[in-house]
Amino acid sequence: MFDIDKIVTALKTDPNLQRTAGAGAAGLAAGMLLGGGGVKKIAQYGALAAIGGLAYNAWQKSRQNAPQGDVAVPPEGPFMPAPSDETGTEELGKTLVRAMIAAAKADGRIDGDEKERIFKRLEDMNLSAQEKAFVFDELSSPLDMEAVVRGADTPEHAAEIYAASLVAIEADTATERAYLDALAARLSLPDLLVEEIHKAAER
Repeated sequence: MFDIDKIVTALKTDPNLQRTAGAGAAGLAAGMLLGGGGVKKIAQYGALAAIGGLAYNAWQKSRQNAPQGDVAVPPEGPFMPAPSDETGTEELGKTLVRAMIAAAKADGRIDGDEKERIFKRLEDMNLSAQEKAFVFDELSSPLDMEAVVRGADTPEHAAEIYAASLVAIEADTATERAYLDALAARLSLPDLLVEEIHKAAER
């Protein structure tokens, strides 16, 4: 079974990839949930729960219906598949990893040499053949925002896709910010929701 937490953990705990932070692969390694705001909850709650919680809290606040304090793990429902829903969990996990990798490609700094180094490290990581193949395919393919947007089968998933994309990069270049702006528009996210997602991620 595809396991987003396993992929993120393998990438974020690899010391060789961590040292590349800020050098193009940061969006995939360090940026893929090594630090920053709501992302710190990943290690404690898991990637789906942390991203879901970030999107859920932003969603509630954008509607002026915020709960008392941030919710670390959203309730089962539109933002968080039930534990018994293996298919829903797997599909959402793939969607969010695809969004993260696409965002990491946005500034064009993950070149062929960097991809090759990441591929070699992934070979040694504790991932299934299916998981490795998925990451390899996503890294190898050209940036395709439309493929990311197609995963937004609900407004809630659209918010999670944007949240995952945001936390995967530093968003400190004009190219990255333009990518996020275009993604928000393609996902039809209200401006207030986008603003709250940025606040939740401290970006």
